[in-house]
Amino acid sequence: MQQAERPSLEKEPTRVSAMFDRVASRYDITNTLLSFGMDASWRRATRRALDLQPGEYCLDLAAGTAVSTVELSRSGATVIGCDFSLGMLKQGLGHGVPLTAGDALALPFRDNSFDAATISFGLRNVADVPLALSELRRVTKPGGRLVVCEFSTPKLAPMRWGHRIYLRHGMPTVARLVSSDNTAYGYLADSIQDWPDQRALAEKLAQAGWEDVQWRNLFGGVVALHRASLPK
Repeated sequence: MQQAERPSLEKEPTRVSAMFDRVASRYDITNTLLSFGMDASWRRATRRALDLQPGEYCLDLAAGTAVSTVELSRSGATVIGCDFSLGMLKQGLGHGVPLTAGDALALPFRDNSFDAATISFGLRNVADVPLALSELRRVTKPGGRLVVCEFSTPKLAPMRWGHRIYLRHGMPTVARLVSSDNTAYGYLADSIQDWPDQRALAEKLAQAGWEDVQWRNLFGGVVALHRASLPK
């Protein structure tokens, strides 16, 4: 059997979406194992950072299998999950949350549609980060807020060293055991190491028109929550 083509860090959308289609069937269990079960706590932290209220509308971009959409919906807000991988969305059917296919670089929503928006572990997979952040700004109402949950740079040097070792050796080992396409996790490890640190991402958010940008590290900076808002 021919091995599936691994996306490059150019992140050509059709190759990246095809990769997520291939890993969809075991994506959630793989993530839980790779994160040592911390993925659920990161979803809860994202929900708390968004501070959603009943009656509000929220976009969950790069929703994948919709486990993040389900967590956000616990707030009482109406949360719309959106992803460009049909395979991932298919896995999310049955969760009882609204899902739609859409590209982060051309969101299928009208201007000022949402009170809040979020993207978890998806921003680093888009081909044009500034455009994606501008699209998120376009569909968010004045005064609305954004939370980006993404892998980042650990603060302490020993942890940075350990994180690099884990990405190079630990992640591929786990992926070979449980993933439906372990070659994809080589790309994912590379994309994490290539991703800008906390301050650099904050600057990208500001350049895209988001204001009051702040971040909070989770698990020593392995993951960071960036929160921003739009002027009223």
